[in-house]
Amino acid sequence: MRFKMIHENFNVADLDVSLAFYEKALDITEKRRKTAEDGSFIIVYLGNEESEFELELTWLAEHPQKYDLGEEEFHLAFRVDDFDAAHALHESMGCIAFENHDMGIYFITDPDGYWLEVLPTR
Repeated sequence: MRFKMIHENFNVADLDVSLAFYEKALDITEKRRKTAEDGSFIIVYLGNEESEFELELTWLAEHPQKYDLGEEEFHLAFRVDDFDAAHALHESMGCIAFENHDMGIYFITDPDGYWLEVLPTR
């Protein structure tokens, strides 16, 4: 039996703000969306040509506030081909949350506080 990872879900408070962040910060854009007929939710799948893996953003009409992320002990990782350029972009966006210089990695946070790891191509 073989399993293939296909997506990760993050619930978001403001879908438009999140979509803009992910496009600017990580160059992932909307691939498709599902909208409830009654307007109670919108699910948007993001991705790019680098991978089949997708990030699923879920917006719920009855939950406009940010989500409680607990101790933030989870994250989604991205490998980037130009680490210095990515770092400069994220620094200009003010979204770098933590840097580990010894490991050569850093983390950014999205508008809802989710942590995203950025690693160089080695």
